[in-house]
Amino acid sequence: NRTTVVEFVLLGLANSRHLEITLFLFLVIAYFLILLGNFSVISITLVNNFLQTPMYYFLRNFALLEITFTSTFMPSTLYSLLTERKTISLPGCFLQMMFFYYLGTCTLFHMAVMSLDRYVAICHPLHYTAIMNNRFCLQLILSCWAVSFLLMFPPTIMTVQLPFCGPNVMNHFYCDTSLLLQLSCTDTGFIEELMFVVLIIVLPGTLIVTAVSYGCIIVTILHIPSSVGRRKAFSTCSAHLIVVMVFYSTCIYRYIRPAQRGGQDSDKVLSLFFSVLTQMLNPYIYSLRNKQVKQALKES
Repeated sequence: NRTTVVEFVLLGLANSRHLEITLFLFLVIAYFLILLGNFSVISITLVNNFLQTPMYYFLRNFALLEITFTSTFMPSTLYSLLTERKTISLPGCFLQMMFFYYLGTCTLFHMAVMSLDRYVAICHPLHYTAIMNNRFCLQLILSCWAVSFLLMFPPTIMTVQLPFCGPNVMNHFYCDTSLLLQLSCTDTGFIEELMFVVLIIVLPGTLIVTAVSYGCIIVTILHIPSSVGRRKAFSTCSAHLIVVMVFYSTCIYRYIRPAQRGGQDSDKVLSLFFSVLTQMLNPYIYSLRNKQVKQALKES
């Protein structure tokens, strides 16, 4: 066993103590809003009889996914900012990496599934109930989890088995696969190529499904005779598209671009966008601004 590294050093988000405290306060508020918004979505859609539809079934699962995804790194990041403790053990780093990429991949598939649900609801409303039945919805959700696991398990398990002999410093606030591969003291070319293929399948693949779905939705909206109806539909659709564009653009630029050795400060900013900012906006954009959800909140 050539592994001599027993822990990794995560440089985190800031170099000065003042900035660390500022970021800690910001991230505490952001994490609280993520938890509050998503737990609200889960509780409201579970107890309200009017929200027992496929749309809210997907949103409930999406909210649960966002809570678990954010929780893979946020507690340790907050602890690091508060205590200035920058180290993470090898097993802790590997677990964080595995769950971060697995749940992140699952998030992308869920977003594609939700866009398909909206496509069927808006473009084929008469067949919506027949197509999006309980069995099919469950199959879609289980497929998201299963396909994500099948795609991410091989490169992740190969990364875990790599030897690490030093150095052990990562310029990031969570254990990132690309940086872990740079720290290994063996050839990682095959794993890097495999990871790139997986990311090409996941990111552009789910983006195409989402973009085509929303494209068809926009075309259908344009044929709505009422100008008020068009405005309301475009308001909802545009909000969804903004979140999707921010999430995908930052993910694609972060992970599908020519490799840069050593880690970049800009990577941490991009990671904050797709892992914190969009997660904070999603409950409001997808659920809490919905008229039915607002009514359910008033009645609860």
